[in-house]
Amino acid sequence: MLRPACFTLLMAGLVLAPIGFASAPARGPEYAEAEAWGSNLQPAFSFTYAGQSSRVIIPGWQAHSTLHDLDAQRQQAEVSYTDPKTGLEVRCVAVRYRDFPTVEWTVYFKNIGTVDTPLLENIQALDTHWEREGAGEFLLHHEFGTFYPNSPADFMPQESVLGPSQAKRFIPSKGRACADVMPYFNLARSASSGVIVVVGWPGAWAVEFARDDQAGIRVTAGQELTHLRLHPGEEIRTPLMVVQFWRGDWIAAQNTWRRWMTAYNLPRVGGQPPKPVFTASSSDQFDNMVKADEASQRFFIDRYREEKLAIDYWWMDAGWYVNNGRWQEPVVWQADPKRFPHGLRAVTNYAHAAGIKNIVWFEPERVMGSNRLYTEHPEWLIANHISKRLSKLLYLGNPAAREWLTDLISGILTKEGIDVYRQDFNVLEPVELWRSNDTEDRQGITENHHVTGYLEHFDELRRRHPELVIDSCAGGGSRIDLESMRRSLPFWRSDYCFDVVSNQCQTYGLALWLPYFGTATGPRQFSRYELRSNFACPLIGGSWDLRDRTLPYADLRSAIQEWRGYADNYSGDFYPLTPASLGADVWLAWQFDRPEAGRGVVQAFRREGSIYETARIKLRGLDPAARYRLTDLDHLTAPREVAGHELMGTGLELVITLRPGSAVLTYEKMPAR
Repeated sequence: MLRPACFTLLMAGLVLAPIGFASAPARGPEYAEAEAWGSNLQPAFSFTYAGQSSRVIIPGWQAHSTLHDLDAQRQQAEVSYTDPKTGLEVRCVAVRYRDFPTVEWTVYFKNIGTVDTPLLENIQALDTHWEREGAGEFLLHHEFGTFYPNSPADFMPQESVLGPSQAKRFIPSKGRACADVMPYFNLARSASSGVIVVVGWPGAWAVEFARDDQAGIRVTAGQELTHLRLHPGEEIRTPLMVVQFWRGDWIAAQNTWRRWMTAYNLPRVGGQPPKPVFTASSSDQFDNMVKADEASQRFFIDRYREEKLAIDYWWMDAGWYVNNGRWQEPVVWQADPKRFPHGLRAVTNYAHAAGIKNIVWFEPERVMGSNRLYTEHPEWLIANHISKRLSKLLYLGNPAAREWLTDLISGILTKEGIDVYRQDFNVLEPVELWRSNDTEDRQGITENHHVTGYLEHFDELRRRHPELVIDSCAGGGSRIDLESMRRSLPFWRSDYCFDVVSNQCQTYGLALWLPYFGTATGPRQFSRYELRSNFACPLIGGSWDLRDRTLPYADLRSAIQEWRGYADNYSGDFYPLTPASLGADVWLAWQFDRPEAGRGVVQAFRREGSIYETARIKLRGLDPAARYRLTDLDHLTAPREVAGHELMGTGLELVITLRPGSAVLTYEKMPAR
């Protein structure tokens, strides 16, 4: 592997002593590679300053470094460089993980001088070079993001071969972090080695994989546009970068990533990772919440309890506030006193008394003309001078605006007894808003400060409300980048949510990267195939009209009970068992496996156009020497025992006679005899 020249300079500032691991003999070369990166502050970054490359100018700057343990498994290193002439301070904060082959870092730029800096541009949070291993070619695993307008292809996995002199550049649409493309990548350097590269930035990022004409590839990543001067005292930051090295195969690498996500990233309440959750709402019956009132919410909660559809959360979506008859037009963020004379607290208290928590929708960044903020604080808002939309953006890069918002939301959370703060973001072109407010020598600054303020908003809410859960709705999955996922959960992964085939593929794609996400079931979806397709994730939702007492409640109860029986397995390792496809004539199957618990689940879907009633699939991750008890949830006969080596070698034969149809099998490792 070749190093950028800037790493030689970083080495001059800081050299970390090698760290021994108690279980070192069991660790593969991917740990040594990650340790080398961490020990040398290997995460590369680069930039241009006053027209000169950072590789040229940093040797003349003052260097300082620190090193300390964050805990038993994480070591943080910080190195800073200061230009004595202009007062620009560049600070890289890196964390190396001892229990995962993973390194992460963020770079900060601050003007500690007394006048504006020269132009700082083309900041790359990652700028490095890797060599191909073996005779094969680089293979890049990546994914679509969520599309606007809606598309069944949301989160579909993709593969790209990168031959000599080829390049692929990825930029999300209009500055929505996960619009059209996901900021998660797995670069295979051979069939048995590679590196995961992930960008944490809820804004306009850019990643490029550029092959040379030999056996190397240059990888760069950062905020898409930076061409700016910093005012005295001003600071910006790069996206969070993460690299995770792997050996073996790329699916096993994805499971290492999932385990790292669970161990160090999923927001916790009471120190525990999120559990499987069944939610429900009446949004489809009351124009979201525009026509809902206290009585209707109590009625639906009572009906769910009466039908023994045990919900964990009651969901109150857009429209509960004072509005102009449209959910998009909040006049003020206050429960409408005509419909909720006792506030939302009357509903949340009612649900809490039944052991049910709540989710409440907000969209504070998009400010419509109906909102009082539009006229009361125009200095906090930025307009789109390109598309000239009437809606404006509450600029969270303004400290006064951000503090006002956090105080407002925090107060409502307390007053109304809210358990889950659901923040939406339907600003379709944030990058236009940001850039249309940048001057020629400050391009990228508005975005950088807004993104930082958005993250600070979440951080402060969680500091004030330690038990709070944040749902990153964001127009249906457009902010599920890593920085957002460290603070929130995607309860609503996509606005394309009621198509069963798409829902199957969304689970397939997202499960490669995220161990927790959710979706909903349509108000007229009752078949076993539909319910299983929509229930194939850790958080599920119901939107049925429980005013209708003729609905197939026994089927709904059975499906929810069945899901609760295997939903814990969604936290385990994920193995695709067939290719991902939206085709109507195929089978789709996967496996979630918890080796520590010796349990797992296999789910398969036969699409409507498939002519095949049977399929043989080979399971993964099992103990070949053990025996497993298999239970077919469609044929509740006596469970059968099968050897692990048989399930992984010969495979498991599934039979689905219905078209479309589904199969769910659970398994449990038997004690050694």
